[in-house]
Amino acid sequence: MKRRDFLKGAAASAGGAVAAEALAGVTARAEDAKDTLVIVSEAGPNGLDTDVPGANRSVFEVNWNCYDRLVTFGVRKDENGNDYYDYKTLVPELAEEWDLRDMSVTLKLRRNAKFHDGTPITAKDVKWTFDRAIGVGGYPKSTMAAASLTKPEQFVVVDDHTFRVDFLTRDKLTMLYLGVPVTGIYHSEAVKKHVTADDPWGQQWTKLNIAGGGAYKLAQWTPGQDAVFVRNDDWGSGKLPQCRRVISRVVPASGTRRALLERGDVDFSYDLPPKDAADMSADGNLKVIGSLMENTVQYLGMNVTMKPFDNPKVRQAVAYAVPYQKIMDLALYNRARPLFGGPAKVTAAEWPQPSPYVTDFAKAKQLLAEAGYPNGFETTLSFDLGAAVTNEPLCVLVQEALGQVGIKVTLDKIPGSNWRATFTKKTLPLQTNLFGAWFNYPDFVFYFVYSGAGTIFNTMAYDNPEMNKAIGDAHYQADPTLYAQDVVNFVQRAFDDVPNVPLYQPQLNVAMRRNVSGYRYWFHRQVDYRPLVKA
Repeated sequence: MKRRDFLKGAAASAGGAVAAEALAGVTARAEDAKDTLVIVSEAGPNGLDTDVPGANRSVFEVNWNCYDRLVTFGVRKDENGNDYYDYKTLVPELAEEWDLRDMSVTLKLRRNAKFHDGTPITAKDVKWTFDRAIGVGGYPKSTMAAASLTKPEQFVVVDDHTFRVDFLTRDKLTMLYLGVPVTGIYHSEAVKKHVTADDPWGQQWTKLNIAGGGAYKLAQWTPGQDAVFVRNDDWGSGKLPQCRRVISRVVPASGTRRALLERGDVDFSYDLPPKDAADMSADGNLKVIGSLMENTVQYLGMNVTMKPFDNPKVRQAVAYAVPYQKIMDLALYNRARPLFGGPAKVTAAEWPQPSPYVTDFAKAKQLLAEAGYPNGFETTLSFDLGAAVTNEPLCVLVQEALGQVGIKVTLDKIPGSNWRATFTKKTLPLQTNLFGAWFNYPDFVFYFVYSGAGTIFNTMAYDNPEMNKAIGDAHYQADPTLYAQDVVNFVQRAFDDVPNVPLYQPQLNVAMRRNVSGYRYWFHRQVDYRPLVKA
């Protein structure tokens, strides 16, 4: 299979080069003003509230720019000299200072902080936000639980400008979670006007409306098309952004996005396909930055509660049938870190790391025969169309390779706006997904993907008591030597049981005009508008 076979489909979907209406739609609104930044990406937010079930990753971008958190994070340089967030350095945002004790932290809020409508932000809004995050259930509740934030009584209003968090235990994630998207501070009184008996947290309203006080206000949003943000000139939780206006436009066709940027009609293209990133790196008018996604893996997951994937030998057979190097060459253009061909036994206490599996069709057929499937079987491979430029060629390659060992695969293309809601049901027999935990601790990502804690990201419905114990022991382990032993233990079990097959650690590729600067990679993998500068 050749690269050009994959590119034909992309060219067709682009309408044969750049559609005139797409160009007009972007450039007419950009107005070429130096304080207006135009961003294009493959998919946009399916709502405005990260707490709403099924919210996609693009919603984090809305939250990050329109809401404040108590704290934020510093910046460091990655191995290529590009800005990268630093989770080991906490920086004031809504809280201008804090007093960290053994079992609590007390934070002083900025007295001049206001929501977008001018209402002062107080500690009662902070408490309501934290209560809401654990009260709505689902993803927000499970992710807060990962940081031992599980009870409303932990969140204490001391006075209007003082908020305290009481710790249930010593957890390395608790302070970090004061600066994540799910703890962006809501205007509690504004949301309460829209609560009902069936919707006690006002999610139906916040799904379509902003109730924040962040650096940007949402001026316009057309789902599936674009969002327009304007600077909040009263923002005081950081340095006032240079860009007064940001237009984030959805342009599904990668060829169109690339042409818009190369012509100078847009300023910034986000989450580039690997081929475009490779090609555009040679364009002297553009800057291309590829940041390795920390603690992040693209994997091939198998639902262990569904036949035939309930059989470990079938899962191992699939792992030996995956065309790893073809995926690297043809779908990724080698702009990723391969996660295959590692040692037979795990010795490194790190994640991600290469699994021991390699492409070996003979071994795959042997394992299928031993599992009772000498002639293979039929299954469905599901993927997110919101990232089709990479996912589709990857899945075509997997489909072709599994066919060579007798596994007949039908591709199931799920629209990006429905992807999270669909995989949350854990009814997909075979799926490819990308997951990255927010902070670079192996136990953190394993809690979400491999533990039986009921998190939505365990798309394989995998639940192993020994795995759960190793993850739990590691999470609260203060001794570095014992922590390393726990990590080696649960990584080895993941490779032995293989509920999912790690494929690669991806790069997040962005491109911008030469006059744009200030880009920083963040753990949520979305664009922070605030430090961006357009000369």
